[in-house]
Amino acid sequence: MAGIAQLSGIALECPDPAALAAFYSAVTGWPIVYAAPDWYSIGPSEDAPLHLSFQLAPGHQPPTWPDPASSMQFHLHLRVDDVEEAERRVVELGATRLAEQPDLANVRVLADPAGHPFCLCPRPTTPETPS
Repeated sequence: MAGIAQLSGIALECPDPAALAAFYSAVTGWPIVYAAPDWYSIGPSEDAPLHLSFQLAPGHQPPTWPDPASSMQFHLHLRVDDVEEAERRVVELGATRLAEQPDLANVRVLADPAGHPFCLCPRPTTPETPS
């Protein structure tokens, strides 16, 4: 089925786009492919069909989770080979492990340096529905 549009990127609002781009660049291995004072993007290449971007939002307030009065709106799932090793490495880069861990045996829930929640999920060993 043909769609109406193609997803070209996801943008996270944050108080420091350069710092958050550097964090996710280190986590994903994607280089910074665009840099301006108010907007940074990372991706496999400058002309890749999908980029993860970071937009300046001086009054940014990170979501709280879990919080019945708030929601995290969305979060990223990042597949990794070793969840414990990946958690150690992203914490060294500035991530924070969140107190609530709904599936500690399999997944880690953290917040990036700007407070956006993300999950470290094990890379599947057999084909399955994407996380």
